[in-house]
Amino acid sequence: MGELGPFLVPITMFLTIGAVLIFRGPMGKAIGERIAGKQPEVDRGETDALRVEIEEMRYRMIELEERVDFTERMLARHKSAGELPPEGLA
Repeated sequence: MGELGPFLVPITMFLTIGAVLIFRGPMGKAIGERIAGKQPEVDRGETDALRVEIEEMRYRMIELEERVDFTERMLARHKSAGELPPEGLA
C-alpha cells in the first residue's frame, strides 16, 4: 500500500463523485424504478415506428435472400454445364 497511499484519497473521491452523478441521473432513476417494481414508460409512437422499420427490413431481407438464391442457381447451372459464367457474372 506504500505506492498507492497518496493516490487513495483522490481515487476514492473521484469514484464517489462518479457514482453519485450516475445514480442521480437518468440511469439511477431507471434503477430505482426497476427496484420499486414500476414498468418503464413506453412511447407508442416510437414503438410503432420501430415496428414499421423492422417490417421494411424483413421485406428487404427476403428480397436479398431471393437474389442470392437466384445467383447460386445460375452459378450452379454454369458449373454443371462445364462453362464459365459470362464476364459480367464472374
